[in-house]
This record gives sequence, structure tokens and C-alpha cells, in this order.
Amino acid sequence: MIGYLQGTLLRADPERLLLDVHGVGYEVNVPLSTWYEIEKRRDEPVRLFIHTHLREDGIALFGFWTEREKALFEKLIGVNGIGPRLARVILSGMPPDDLLSAISRGDLGRLATIPGVGKKTAERMVLELREKMRELAAGLPEETAAAAPADQDVVSALVNLGYKASLAERAVAEVRREKPDAAFNDLLRASLNRLSRA
Repeated sequence: MIGYLQGTLLRADPERLLLDVHGVGYEVNVPLSTWYEIEKRRDEPVRLFIHTHLREDGIALFGFWTEREKALFEKLIGVNGIGPRLARVILSGMPPDDLLSAISRGDLGRLATIPGVGKKTAERMVLELREKMRELAAGLPEETAAAAPADQDVVSALVNLGYKASLAERAVAEVRREKPDAAFNDLLRASLNRLSRA
């Protein structure tokens, strides 16, 4: 099984990369969160944690920027009805910390906003993953978990202004990392600035 790859990016789009590792080209499926990290570092070697998925018709590789994201993906594909492609979409539709928070709170409405996730799938995710997510969530700083509801208010405000939820969530998460103590108004202003530059 392939668990890690480091190489040179030959070709990339938001769903798939072609990675040259010592003359061998690996096609790797990635979530948007990993794609954004790679885009920031176009001139650097690409390092990915890999989940190797065996199928009847071949092998598919799924790559992740962090081990934590890979672990979250592997827990998602353990849920009845969630395959690797949907799991990749789920990780693309919501930042990992927000996903962990929504599952632990049983926030079905929030989970159902992810493309491809209906109410039944959201219910299965909460039912089957709530306990398993504790070990992943244990790595979250306390302030991140506490800040999530306030951050959601900012995301809602941005969506009401016409921004896509996935873009709004990413902008808010990035600003929160830079300004962990930002209040609602500061967070909203900085997120708007980031979105206007995108």
C-alpha cells in the first residue's frame, strides 16, 4: 500500500494531481483543502499522505495535506453509503475542524449543506462517527472549538452577501488562524477583504 508520496507536480486541477516521483507519474485525487495548500506552494515539492483505495477495476489514490485529514477521510469511508469520492467531496465542502464540530454536535442541517450529503447521509455520519471523532477532535485547541459558533455567524453573513458557503468557510478559517482572538466585526471585515482579493 502507498501511504506517502513526495514529488514534483506535473499537472493539477482542483480534483486531481499528476505527481512525478522519481520518474513515475502518480494520479492522486485530492480534496479542495489540499489543492489550496498546494496552490500556495507551486514551486515546492509536493508532499502528500496517501490513502490507497483498492477497487475491482483498479487502484485509486487519495492524497491529503495532513495526516489528520487522511484519518478523517478514512473514518468517513467507513460510514455506510459513503464511498471515497463522496468522502473527498465532503472534505472539499467543509473545513475539517468545522466538520468535526458539526458531527460532534449532531448538526444535521449544517452537514446537509455539503453537496451530495442529504439528511439520511448526515444522520448516518452523526450516528456512526460521533464517538470515533472524539480522538480526532481531541487535537483541536479549545478556543477553536469554542469559536466555531461565532465563526458560523460570520459565514452566514457572507453567504447572505452572496458568497458561496465553501468560499466563505475557507476565508473565515484562514482569517481565524491568523487572528485567533478576532471579534465578529473584525473577522467579518478581514474575511470580506480576503474574498474580494480572491
